[in-house]
Amino acid sequence: MNFASDNVTGAAPEILAAVVAANEGSAPPYGADELTQRMESRFAAVFERDLAVFPVATGTAANALALACVTPPFGAIFCHAAAHINTDECGAPEFYTGAKLLPLPGADGKLSPDELESALAAAPFGSQHAVQPAAVSISQATEAGTVYTPDEVRAIADIAHRFGLIVHMDGARLANALAALAVSPAHATWRAGVDVLSFGATKNGALGAEAVVFFDRDRAGEFLYRRKRGAHLFSKQRFLSAQLEAYLHDGLWLRNARHANAQAARLAAALREIPGITLRYPVHANMIFADLPEELIRRLYAEGFAFHRIGGPQSTLVRLVTAFNTRPEDVDVFAQALVAAAGRRGVTRDSAL
Repeated sequence: MNFASDNVTGAAPEILAAVVAANEGSAPPYGADELTQRMESRFAAVFERDLAVFPVATGTAANALALACVTPPFGAIFCHAAAHINTDECGAPEFYTGAKLLPLPGADGKLSPDELESALAAAPFGSQHAVQPAAVSISQATEAGTVYTPDEVRAIADIAHRFGLIVHMDGARLANALAALAVSPAHATWRAGVDVLSFGATKNGALGAEAVVFFDRDRAGEFLYRRKRGAHLFSKQRFLSAQLEAYLHDGLWLRNARHANAQAARLAAALREIPGITLRYPVHANMIFADLPEELIRRLYAEGFAFHRIGGPQSTLVRLVTAFNTRPEDVDVFAQALVAAAGRRGVTRDSAL
């Protein structure tokens, strides 16, 4: 049983069926096909406004190319210290933008409005000797598995806009965040002040499809060229568009995310009942961060369970991620294995769940 990531899963059957259907016949290349047009209309309907949307294959490409469109090479991008763009993208955002990432602290994986305002108030605007603040990037859900409320997004966006910065959202797990918030996609994004969105699908049932969404078409003018220059213009784009169109069709993306979140909540409830285990962050979406005794970690690895240590091989902080196809019975088996391992350490409890 693999709880290391939601990237370990296969694809949702509905998305596989859409790709198979897209394989019939021929279609114009480079996004001029009917499927891409249908996908664009689907995004506009879901987000309740006219917008520009561009499929790409990876979240790193979505983040880096989106930020490149709104940040000059002498610019600065403010983000949380643990942001994916800062820790897990091998410098791609800085490579494609030419700009500098300026990480800031914040509790529970969230960028702090106060820290952002202090940084911007002290920034050397207009100095030819310093990078110029250009954008703020937030992750939804965060790398700690927490979720920004629309009011929290608005607080950050209002500060950024007051100083003339663009707001970017890394939405690799946007569906999980929306499922947790139970608000509309529009309410959680552009109505809260987000200007450009990296829209994720791969972690939640797609084969490999992400998108960059500009809520103001005027900001998307360069993206066609940056996407091509960045090697993410697919000749057979219909296969990316088919995934995204099926993902949004009839609420599949939110159903998948609700299931993943429910399994995370189920597992978190079990973990809270086991002595010796503490949860590091609130569990909002489909990720759990827990401090486990080293002996428990080794026993679980020995029994074949997969999960990710955070902070290196000596760390006892682990990340557990549930997915759209995680089975409740697998969660229960893992919880029971934890209880058994804890019992072998001399700690017991009445029941597994």
